[in-house]
Amino acid sequence: MRCVSEPSQTDLPEPLVQLADAHGVASDFWGFDGTKRQVRASTLVAVLEALGVPASSPEKVAVSLEHSRDDAWRQMLPPTVVVRQGDAIPVPVHVVDGAPVEVWVELEAEQRPARPHARAARERRDLSQLDVFVEPRTVDGRPVGRATFEVPADLPLGWHDLHAESGGTQARATLVVTPRRLELPEAVVDNPTWGFMAQLYSVRSRASWGVGDLADLADLAWLSAREAGADFVLVNPLHAAEPRTPMTPSPYLPTSRRFVNPLYLRVEDIRETAYLSAADRSLVEWSFDPVRDLCTDPGPIDRDAAWEAKKAALEVVFAAPRSTARQASFEAFRAEQGRGLEDFATWCALVDHYGDRDWPPGATDPSSPTVAALREHVADRVEFYCWLQWVADEQLRVAQRTAREAGMTVGIMHDLAVGVHSEGADVWANRAVLATGVSVGAPPDMYNQQGQNWSQPPWHPRALARAGYGPYRDMLRTVLRHAGAIRIDHVIGLFRLWWIPGGARADAGAYVRYDHEALIGILCLEAHRAGAIVIGEDLGVFEPWVRDYLSERGVLGTSVLWFERTDDGAPLPPEEYRPLTLATVTTHDLPPTAGYLAGEHVELRDRLGVLTEPVADVRRAARAERDAMLAFLAERGLVGEDPSERELVEALHRLVRQTPAALVGVSLADAVGERRSQNQPGTNTEYPNWKVPLGDASGNVVLLEDLFDNARLRSLAKAMNDPL
Repeated sequence: MRCVSEPSQTDLPEPLVQLADAHGVASDFWGFDGTKRQVRASTLVAVLEALGVPASSPEKVAVSLEHSRDDAWRQMLPPTVVVRQGDAIPVPVHVVDGAPVEVWVELEAEQRPARPHARAARERRDLSQLDVFVEPRTVDGRPVGRATFEVPADLPLGWHDLHAESGGTQARATLVVTPRRLELPEAVVDNPTWGFMAQLYSVRSRASWGVGDLADLADLAWLSAREAGADFVLVNPLHAAEPRTPMTPSPYLPTSRRFVNPLYLRVEDIRETAYLSAADRSLVEWSFDPVRDLCTDPGPIDRDAAWEAKKAALEVVFAAPRSTARQASFEAFRAEQGRGLEDFATWCALVDHYGDRDWPPGATDPSSPTVAALREHVADRVEFYCWLQWVADEQLRVAQRTAREAGMTVGIMHDLAVGVHSEGADVWANRAVLATGVSVGAPPDMYNQQGQNWSQPPWHPRALARAGYGPYRDMLRTVLRHAGAIRIDHVIGLFRLWWIPGGARADAGAYVRYDHEALIGILCLEAHRAGAIVIGEDLGVFEPWVRDYLSERGVLGTSVLWFERTDDGAPLPPEEYRPLTLATVTTHDLPPTAGYLAGEHVELRDRLGVLTEPVADVRRAARAERDAMLAFLAERGLVGEDPSERELVEALHRLVRQTPAALVGVSLADAVGERRSQNQPGTNTEYPNWKVPLGDASGNVVLLEDLFDNARLRSLAKAMNDPL
């Protein structure tokens, strides 16, 4: 594609460009069409203001620019230092010019299994000063010098503390030592590894309460391994939604990414359910009655009805007595998850408490006296929401254990959404490390030509570093607790994010850079500790070096057959795919393959009014794409003349199997012949996004009990297991 610069209507003021660059805000970007585009001045100002940088007038820009030049010199230590294991790196330390300074590291304490609550002594390592002269500066009227110390190469992996002391002044920073590279498990390296990709809420059994749940996930994993030979099940994000109805249907717009949506709990699998009194058991059964038949309803999934019923039953089980050991286990979980769990549960309890009423000003700050008093007032509800997370953690552990015991080499692959709802629990608890007045999205691309606004507040890069990346680490740890792998949606967001000022169109944003070495490094550290594979969804508009960097760190990318093209637009030969990827035929943002081959993605977008080009042109391009792919399949001997829909779908999957990709994903919707889209980007209520139950080619519901008797699934599974 030829890259050209788009003529700018108005040149940006140079001081504004410099200020934006100093704070990691790009003043231009390359569009998906190869055109270099300039960001509007108003966008730069709004984004800088969201970062806490005054920029609303030339005078404020000048002052902020001058201030930014000495930012690093105002702090004794950088807020966080992230280093790869085996690297020795210099660290600047700022003190009064000429004053002596002492710098040392306290290593992370090892957890001792025999005494899990004992505080182990932390080893101290003194750092050596390097002979590096840096000209001192006058900062805010005082002389400041820079001493350079070396973090040694032999520090162990982990979260350490970096300390400095000079003239009675002390400073502490977070020091994170991360793996140089994540290595794939030998079982994945040595054997073809494929698995199913499923929207869990859509995969229902006769025992589901209208929504696929964690018991269904365990059964799906077992059956996928034993009946189909699959090695993993990738599920949609299971993040928490609203604790009261209406519940946001999108799993990619949660209230919290750290905690789990209790909608996915199986009430009957909670141990205390088995010991309920006859009266309480009747209450649980009565709660189930209104949603008993929802699992066979081919219409949109009704999360609200399912949650109302399930929540009532869960409250009955919660009130039942627990054994001493069970209570101790719950309390240990609550203590381990700490303030993060307490804040999440408090937010849920306050949502219940206030209902549709406005919250008083003091209730919006979790550290306020108002919230402290409210925590006591709603303590029972706080305990209930903590208990829900404990039970969810147990059922997630069972699902992963079941998957591995069934023979899966990976097991459950969890999905991490890009961000959270602007009025959710994570924003309430972590407001200090999130930017306000902006939302995250994506610039226009080939499939979303108006751009996308995901209505999610982004991490504030500098505030997150000042917090030692603690909220990010804790989120990863919780999601990885019972995961064989984790997929990072829009992994490019760990390098840069498209910030859209409030009230602006999705295409009127700007990219903000993040410390990818820190974010990817911490991701690798936590995945290493969990023994999990990491897959980054690296589709869309990105800088080419990003994929090389991810590969260097052992993070798998994503290859989608329809998006893999040669420079002249032809289908990419399978042998030219990247090895370190999860390769698939389709994604959840496209119709299932049967629908895509029929051009239903064009007709749907036309009906919904999200096309920016004449529909005839888009139809023509879709037909050309399909014809080129069919010719390519025929050329490689994967289809004969006039292939059926099933034969085409299987041929496309055989093509992906021929790639060197480390992992291959098969959409469960493709396996049963489903044609309806699960999601149409750029729409909200115009389409039943994230509400489509798993169905066959005719739209008939396919239940989990019948799934592996489905002829199309068995045929496709055979194609995935046949020798190449």
